[in-house]
Amino acid sequence: MATILHVDDEPNVGLLLEDTLARVGHTPVGARSVPEALQLLERGGIDLIISDYRMPGLTGLEFLQLLTREGYDIPLIMLTGHASIEHAVMSIKAGAIDYITKPVRPQQLELAVDQALEFVRLRRENETLRKEVMQFRNERQIIGDSPAIRRILQTVSMAAPTRATVLLQGESGTGKELFARAIHDQSERRDKPFIKLNCAALPEGLVESALFGHEKGAFTGAIKRVEGAFERAHRGTLLLDEISEMRLDLQAKLLRVLQEQEFERVGGTAQIKVDVRIIATTNRDLASEAERGTFRQDLYYRLSTIPVLIPPLRDRPEDIPVLALRFAMRNAAELGKKIDGLSADALDALQQFPWPGNIRELQHVIERAVILSPDPIIHPHCLEGTRFGLAHSLGGPSTRPRAVPAAGPSAPAAGGAPPAVAVRDRAAEGESGLPGGVALTSLNVADAERVLIQYALTAADNNRTKAAELLGISVRTLRNKLNGPGKDAGSPDDE
Repeated sequence: MATILHVDDEPNVGLLLEDTLARVGHTPVGARSVPEALQLLERGGIDLIISDYRMPGLTGLEFLQLLTREGYDIPLIMLTGHASIEHAVMSIKAGAIDYITKPVRPQQLELAVDQALEFVRLRRENETLRKEVMQFRNERQIIGDSPAIRRILQTVSMAAPTRATVLLQGESGTGKELFARAIHDQSERRDKPFIKLNCAALPEGLVESALFGHEKGAFTGAIKRVEGAFERAHRGTLLLDEISEMRLDLQAKLLRVLQEQEFERVGGTAQIKVDVRIIATTNRDLASEAERGTFRQDLYYRLSTIPVLIPPLRDRPEDIPVLALRFAMRNAAELGKKIDGLSADALDALQQFPWPGNIRELQHVIERAVILSPDPIIHPHCLEGTRFGLAHSLGGPSTRPRAVPAAGPSAPAAGGAPPAVAVRDRAAEGESGLPGGVALTSLNVADAERVLIQYALTAADNNRTKAAELLGISVRTLRNKLNGPGKDAGSPDDE
């Protein structure tokens, strides 16, 4: 039901309009002139206008033009006389949604109002969908202005209009799927299917069926014919995620499909022709895999028509502030929190961290910071409690290699002997080690444990509860380790 403003200087017509509209459940609001109608419009809440064409002062056509000029986005139905069809045509051209000839018949009025309100509903629904689509596209927008990202975006814009196969290589979490989607969205196939198939996530025996489909009875459990990814991606784009995980025998079949653009379903004999654009991703060096024989060289050459290497986040720190702000604003909107940004210290700390988990890890750290931040500005302390927070509690990922004395028997001797354990920057030396960039040179577990506990206690100002949180263990476990053999079992907790 709607609130409908009817504008007519004839009392009899006004009464007929009001009675008809009220009878079908609408709320009629009457006016005798355009100025009176404008006053009612200022109050808001009007869903539809029914206006006479001929009125003293401003005509219905001038009223319609005035509504457009004043920014009122309300549909209008024009009332015209029998001999004024030309007025109706002029009204429709000026923006009226419909017209009704006089004398007004209730059934005709009801039909015109129902159609106009349905038009309003569909228009509002389309506006809502358009906003959702724009928001969805913004979520998929590639953020970054570093030289590396600009070069990749230029390659994407040049490759997208073609049918060339694109191979996206990069570490996990660098956003390879986002670039694949950008290629599809900028191509002529943008309105066709974009099908994703993760070759690493599927059971080995189901990859062929997932790619090519299967016929009923092709294997145990095949109770009906199923279309594979190639068929579903017909005239669109097929993203083969983690292509390096595909079996060698399936690689041969995939190569044939790429060359011939046809295949057979599992258990079938009929050739099925498709038109599919292939984009493949991998977190491995596929050229090296091909040289070692773990990936077919001919398939590698076919996939890498346009190879694109997505750089890790640590190689483009200039993109971190804008990414962090984008994630913070999006998470704040979802949580209904007010977040204005990140402090300079927080941004500086984020830019110094090597981000082994790349953009995905940054996103999770910012999400946690938004949840825990009591202020509109996110400060460094809000970033603690993650691998990032642990790294900075231990001195930061950018600190140079340095020896750290271990507690107890591991401490260096008076003669300057090297300590049993040294903590170094994993990103600087390329070593694997503990989360947060901590690497241990000693293989003695007890020594390593003592050093890490000592660091956690130092970072937590000797508060065992906070130290246990940093270490990911319970306070009781920490206490037992501190009060082990040779220690005072009765020492109090510093909580």
